[in-house]
Amino acid sequence: MTSIQKPAFRRGGFTFKQFFIGHDKCAMKVGTDGVLLGAWAPVYNRKRCLDIGCGSGLIALMIAQRTKADTTIDAVELDVLAAMQAADNVQQSPWSSRITVYQQDIYNFVQQNKVHEIRPQYDLIVSNPPYFEPAVACRNEARNQARYTESLTHQGLLACVQKLIAPTGLFCLVLPYGIGEQFEKMASDLGWFTHFRVNVRDRQDKPLHRLLLGLSRQKQDIQVGELTIRSPDGTYSDPFRQLITDFYLYY
Repeated sequence: MTSIQKPAFRRGGFTFKQFFIGHDKCAMKVGTDGVLLGAWAPVYNRKRCLDIGCGSGLIALMIAQRTKADTTIDAVELDVLAAMQAADNVQQSPWSSRITVYQQDIYNFVQQNKVHEIRPQYDLIVSNPPYFEPAVACRNEARNQARYTESLTHQGLLACVQKLIAPTGLFCLVLPYGIGEQFEKMASDLGWFTHFRVNVRDRQDKPLHRLLLGLSRQKQDIQVGELTIRSPDGTYSDPFRQLITDFYLYY
């Protein structure tokens, strides 16, 4: 593959080191949040993974790249066009046999598994969920679903994850920092425990703006870290470079 700086912009998407992500049909485009979660989520010894609200399929593909050949990934996406594009991105990737995209509401996905007594126990569930409270409507319904919690509240998300996750499974997500703290407290009140927590800021002199969480149903030691994405000169910091070196071209 020809070397191009950063994830190389191509018409309608991005080229990473081992795969291409088309996102021209998706309401939410490839962004730092998804890249952070896909590169960070602990995948050691995880065999069955689920991506809730997969969008373009970015996180599912990043997890496939980071895991062994016997790991399978299911990806659920409500929006029809986004699900179709995710499926296309998966088909063009090296891991098409390991990723299945479902165009479905996560509530229906849970219910169908229950009705058919197919109870998948995922040992890793990831999500880059909606986080805005319903407010002024976006210009289209797909963007509303991707950005706002109206169709998938955070409490509803946790309830779905609880029904799908293995007893020792890990639920990882990325949220704006303040909203992430609220989510962490709500999860704690509902019987979840924080296993991993990474506080993220864009630069050292900027406030924390993102939170990476790894939640479990079992109490475990908490591992807390901090990540600064950019150095004072605006270039990517060494820790962020190490995180994305297997994905971004030229890093």
